[in-house]
Amino acid sequence: MRFSDYDAGDFYDEMFDGRGPRRFARALAGFVNGLPDGELKRRQRSAERALLNMGITFNVYGDGAGAERIFPFDLIPRIVPAREWQVIERGLKQRIHALNLFIDDVYHGRKIVKDGVVPEEILRTASAYRSACEGLDPPLGIWCHITGTDLVRDRDGQIYVLEDNLRTPSGVSYVLQNRTLIKRTFPQLFESFRIRPVDDYASRLRDLLESLAPPDVETPRVVVLTPGPYNSAYFEHSFLAQQMGVELVEGRDLVASDGSVWMRTTKGFERVDVIYRRIDDDFIDPSVFRADSLLGVPGLFDVYRLGRVALANAPGTGIADDKVIYTYVPAIVKYYLDEDLILPNVPTFRCCDAGHRQHVLQNLHALVVKAADQSGGYGMLVGPHATAAEREEFARRIEASPRSYIAQPTLSLSRVPTIADGALRGRHVDLRPYILSGESVFVLPGGLTRVALRDGSLVVNSSQGGGSKDTWVLADDRDAEIDGVDPPAGMGGQTQC
Repeated sequence: MRFSDYDAGDFYDEMFDGRGPRRFARALAGFVNGLPDGELKRRQRSAERALLNMGITFNVYGDGAGAERIFPFDLIPRIVPAREWQVIERGLKQRIHALNLFIDDVYHGRKIVKDGVVPEEILRTASAYRSACEGLDPPLGIWCHITGTDLVRDRDGQIYVLEDNLRTPSGVSYVLQNRTLIKRTFPQLFESFRIRPVDDYASRLRDLLESLAPPDVETPRVVVLTPGPYNSAYFEHSFLAQQMGVELVEGRDLVASDGSVWMRTTKGFERVDVIYRRIDDDFIDPSVFRADSLLGVPGLFDVYRLGRVALANAPGTGIADDKVIYTYVPAIVKYYLDEDLILPNVPTFRCCDAGHRQHVLQNLHALVVKAADQSGGYGMLVGPHATAAEREEFARRIEASPRSYIAQPTLSLSRVPTIADGALRGRHVDLRPYILSGESVFVLPGGLTRVALRDGSLVVNSSQGGGSKDTWVLADDRDAEIDGVDPPAGMGGQTQC
């Protein structure tokens, strides 16, 4: 496989421009072109075997083929130059800062509503709003401690925020595993680039979680609370617990009693101080939220309210990743920080707005429609790829419940060379960076690049057939130098870009 056969097409390509490899990607292109015939394919197969041996899997709900799948990984990394990452990092910090202020305001005085910035009706009808959280004061005043924000790049090269994931964002375990795989597969290439590390994520996450412990606790006990092995992200739950050196527990392992939360152990009950919960609000405590939940811990919310245990993320956080609320983020940032958005939103139509709704219904063939309270690619219509019957079905849903849907134009997502059909092909990608918010805010350099493996597909979610790539954020933008690899001169003439 050579880049000489690569066609970037009529899209923004993360690795090539019209003259050949972008400057920061020249060494990578030269390295791949310098591999012996069949070597890239051999290393790809080797990486896939490693994935199998490492048990890097995910579950797909409703998939009759089997409970678990190997998470596809592509060897060609995505490179983000240092200067571009600096802008992304500043934009993400700005966004999560404002959203935390927003959530706190929503569950307290609602100044933003009184000042006419966000309508009361929008909050009142949000399925993620939790009245039980009114008046709560989470540790450090932070509601959302772990965020995964989805970024996309359009044809013009502009990076947009596609959506915010503030409840239980998944995928960071694949970031760490992808880095391990790429280091094994291309050690020489990896060492030649100055790439910012991601290996310390688990220790940073543990430090953050421990900082949330009640003030009278000197040595906090942290646990990861999972719904169990049938959850789509169970691999990640167990991986993070193992990496942090803490227990992975299910609801049946915990008991709320005497004003504390206790974990059953072989030595008896031991107190738990911080819970990294990977269970949605609805299921976390059947005595407060869904009474039929078998996943949560009865009485947990009362202990949390007393400040005797910390939960990350705080219950109620999901109000800020409602997709209708997303449309107000530019106004939210302006209201709390008096700043303009550094990373813009994708232009979005609110179906609860009569004018917007009319436009959406008339243009379903050209729009992407999303359910306001869904994630993972579920509850979604990609208009250009949908059948007439599917569009009619979504029109009925929108008219029946306008508040439940938003719509966005179909972006020409950027592409990255990907190994497909025995060659290097352009495939669409997005990027999910992870942000840890505590006493300070940390953005993991890079994040999860998700790739739509099917030709022409714009859906990158793993649950919908996507895979992933390693993401290299450069520490500086100097050119990499690789011993034994021919200089990239003439690369531009070898591509169709």
